[in-house]
Amino acid sequence: MPDSKRIFNVKVIPRAKVNSVSQDTDGTLRVHTTTAPTDGKANEAVIRALAEYFGVSRSSVRIVRGQTSHNKVIELV
Repeated sequence: MPDSKRIFNVKVIPRAKVNSVSQDTDGTLRVHTTTAPTDGKANEAVIRALAEYFGVSRSSVRIVRGQTSHNKVIELV
């Protein structure tokens, strides 16, 4: 059975004016979130935004690396 996991580099911009997801030319996803990066709220917002962007459930999006960084690696299963 082929491995269905996909890995993405993500750049998070907290405290943005609007929530949005876009992709840079190098394939990095940019997630703009209005949420402040306190108590993991920005991470929750990133997971929610990426789940909506990819059309999957929130449990299908996992932060692999960068829990406390603007640069994250996420896994989509």
